[in-house]
Amino acid sequence: MSWEVVIGLETHAQLTTASKIFSGASTAFGAPPNTQASAVDLAMPGTLPVLNKSAVEHAIRFGLAVGGTIAPRSVFARKNYFYPDLPKGYQISQYELPVVSGGEVAFVLGESERRVRLTRAHLEEDAGKSLHEDFGGMTGVDLNRAGTPLLEIVSEPDMRSAAEAIAYARALHSLVRWIGICDGNMQEGSFRCDANVSVRRRGDALGTRCEIKNLNSFRFMEKAIEYEVRRQVELIEDGGKVVQETRLFDPDRGETRPMRSKEDAQDYRYFPDPDLLPLEIATPWIDAVRASMPVLPAELRHKYEHELGLTAYDAALLTESRERAKFFEAVLGDGVQQKMAANWINGELAAFLNEHNQDFVTTAFESRHLKRILQLLADGTISGKGAKDLIQSVGRGDLAGELRTVDDLVQLHGLRQISDPGALEKAVDQVLAANAKQVEDYRAGKEKAFNSLVGQVMKATQGKANPAQVSAILKRRLGG
Repeated sequence: MSWEVVIGLETHAQLTTASKIFSGASTAFGAPPNTQASAVDLAMPGTLPVLNKSAVEHAIRFGLAVGGTIAPRSVFARKNYFYPDLPKGYQISQYELPVVSGGEVAFVLGESERRVRLTRAHLEEDAGKSLHEDFGGMTGVDLNRAGTPLLEIVSEPDMRSAAEAIAYARALHSLVRWIGICDGNMQEGSFRCDANVSVRRRGDALGTRCEIKNLNSFRFMEKAIEYEVRRQVELIEDGGKVVQETRLFDPDRGETRPMRSKEDAQDYRYFPDPDLLPLEIATPWIDAVRASMPVLPAELRHKYEHELGLTAYDAALLTESRERAKFFEAVLGDGVQQKMAANWINGELAAFLNEHNQDFVTTAFESRHLKRILQLLADGTISGKGAKDLIQSVGRGDLAGELRTVDDLVQLHGLRQISDPGALEKAVDQVLAANAKQVEDYRAGKEKAFNSLVGQVMKATQGKANPAQVSAILKRRLGG
């Protein structure tokens, strides 16, 4: 009997507010240790938390984006546990009455759309950070992050493979960036995932789950889940039992290892925070936030598929970020068709950006430059190879000084295609005269010989001949 994998994700998205969730201390990244921890963050005697309105609006935006229910009344609770980087001895979070309940995240895996249900999304404060290096064997504590606003997003256990979990996590990452509530910087800890993984025989009840903490890259998340699935299956098949526990992923060894026994809710002794009033969100506030919402990626993806005729795969790539979608739409028109733009943006341009550690947020490559390249390609002025060369040239920053336009680069690098019928016919005649054997082979029914002849003409013209015209002339000459 085969095994079924069951995965749920808990994601901490750091909200893009200027100040912390219950104090006026800065949330800026990279400050010297312990310079952004206020008396409120440290729970000094006589201080009281005051809720950050902007953090609540970010939570409302998320609730609207996923189609969740925004609670008209939610409550903050104290989550009690002891750890060196938790200065209060408790974390202010939400438990029984979260700000957002339900909703779902839609995404494309392969060519099919998947949906993962959400259990809840609640506001809470972050803890500090323990530092284990450069302290002569001791551990240091940096409390700058203490009190930073988080939205914890908890999914239902709807995912059945590591690939599906990664696709969901990427879609969620894109969504929180798209609606402007989180910068998504995984290296800085702005977007962190915990994966709850279990296995079961098909048709059985849910198995015992293990939680893999603080996965801060999609690649590590995939490797951690795949390893944990193998570990649990092998353990059960060898007669053992999975123990509910929290585990960490060791990227150097490619394996998970125990961290501590997994706590349940009762272990944290949740109770309403006596220093904070219940959070009340009236309908006019929700309506005001709704009016400021952008078109969502799922809606835009469906538009690209059903109105522009793109594949689900292309539409999903184009809506990975608002910047990429805007770039695509700016390229369209004036001779540039949807499919052509999608192919070049998702293909050659995306490959260039990836190779140079850029994305559609950071790149200096302008949409107007790609639009001109594709216009020249569409009207036959340049070849596909010429278009690729131009993308590399523009991407390198060659449009500077006297070289101000894409057309200048075409002229400089000699990329203009030969489309003159007389010149092409002369080149074709020379190739036919010099390749009698291939001509004979083609007329004997060997189609590969025709491609070889096209290649010979392209070589003779240094790749500048218009391939479509060359093929037409060759067929006419050969009687094909």
